[in-house]
Amino acid sequence: MDGTLVDTEPYWIDTEYAMAERYGGTWTEKDAMQLVGNDLVSSGVYIKERMGLSQSPEEVVEELLDGVVERLAAGVPWRPGARELLTELTGAGVRLALVTMSYARFAAPILAQLPPETFRVVVTGEQVANGKPHPEPYLTAAAALGVDPARCVAIEDSGTGARSAEAAGCTVLVVQNHVPVPDGPRRVFRDTLEGLSVADLAALESELLG
Repeated sequence: MDGTLVDTEPYWIDTEYAMAERYGGTWTEKDAMQLVGNDLVSSGVYIKERMGLSQSPEEVVEELLDGVVERLAAGVPWRPGARELLTELTGAGVRLALVTMSYARFAAPILAQLPPETFRVVVTGEQVANGKPHPEPYLTAAAALGVDPARCVAIEDSGTGARSAEAAGCTVLVVQNHVPVPDGPRRVFRDTLEGLSVADLAALESELLG
């Protein structure tokens, strides 16, 4: 979701800097990029240690979410082509799952802007024992959809997310955003979601096979 369907990374980064200022901690752009794609508790651990906070990682996460959800109220920054692709996929009867390491209360205002049942399955960070880059989030989503992960295309913007989907056996369409993503055996790269069709996604496996 973050960085792929919506460009909320600036919201997270602004909130992180605000927390550092509030508590007299240190934070840099490098720190912020370190967290892109991670599960939230891991990010909470990193922020706690980096800023020298007394709160637990879980409390850090909740404070971080408060700030980001507040910013979302001012508007949801959709990525180019994201809503159009979702509309085409649902119109074609393609079953979709949202796999995000954000929590449900962050995903809710974004999902509220989409037609009901756009995503038949939603897997959020608090629903899995192992977050990305572990394969559990994508394996959970595929099982809930009732499909073989090898028959799934995952769309990702980070190396952490791509590793998770790849380890689950998915074909991975990478649309880089804030961080560079290295090549991988099941990864295909595009510059944007704009103009992508159902047929384009269906052809990705053939492209990987060369």
